[in-house]
Amino acid sequence: MDRFMSMQVYASVVELGSFTAAANVFRISPAMVTKHINEIERRLDATLIKRTTRRLQVTEVGKDYYESCKQILKQVEAAEAGATIVSGRPKGLLKVTASLWFGSLMLSPIICDYLMAYPEVSIELSLSDRFVDIIDEGFDVAVRIGELADSSYIARQLSTFELAICASPAYLDKHGIPTKPEHLRDHHCLGFTNWRNHSGWKVVEKSINRHSSNHSRFASNNGQALREAALKGIGIIMMSKVLLEADLSNGTLVEVLKDFTPPPKPVHAVYPKERQATPKLTSFIDYLIHRLG
Repeated sequence: MDRFMSMQVYASVVELGSFTAAANVFRISPAMVTKHINEIERRLDATLIKRTTRRLQVTEVGKDYYESCKQILKQVEAAEAGATIVSGRPKGLLKVTASLWFGSLMLSPIICDYLMAYPEVSIELSLSDRFVDIIDEGFDVAVRIGELADSSYIARQLSTFELAICASPAYLDKHGIPTKPEHLRDHHCLGFTNWRNHSGWKVVEKSINRHSSNHSRFASNNGQALREAALKGIGIIMMSKVLLEADLSNGTLVEVLKDFTPPPKPVHAVYPKERQATPKLTSFIDYLIHRLG
């Protein structure tokens, strides 16, 4: 069997904790994944993974072999990236991560157009509202909204996103329309848990007591969940205005506190300093700047 392919499959099994998940990544059967692992164990004369009906347990030998595999796979990736740079043509797989809502509504259509313009590039887009570690999770670039806390990455600003504070007409009829920040103490402000230290609402009114039971009845790390709560009259939402445009246009959400809305948030493409700026990466970021800027 292809030794390099077996190493890739094994690394994927360890990282995903599942033969089936690794099979899906490589579009092979779980039985073929088992063959790859068995071949490595036969060649090394060692057990790398102990299988039970409930879970997989990586042995000490398996852990050491996994670390070696990671280093080798990184070296191969770097060698291929260097060759791509020399050729100057954008090509190969680009792994991108972004927030769920922004990625699905804004980024996906742009990616489709980019793929049509660069037929030798493939993109794997992962959408999540949790904080993603670009290096540990193997991404080439992340698109992030808001101020960047970590300066160890290279960041290129793509655009800025204006924020809006909104609520449904039904909510405002029941609770009243806030006209200044201190009124928010008497309202239910939907909390986005990915804000560091609840910085979003604190920017609007720093004196708000975050432990007040009536201030945030519902919080989530998912923007779509907060939007649904706002539409159903659960509370007031603060989010990128472009993502709420349809709701504002049709009147299902009403903007409030316009004069006290925090300044626009920057949108950056972020990638590790040690990641080589390959043609596929630079062309993708340039394309995003062109479309979003």
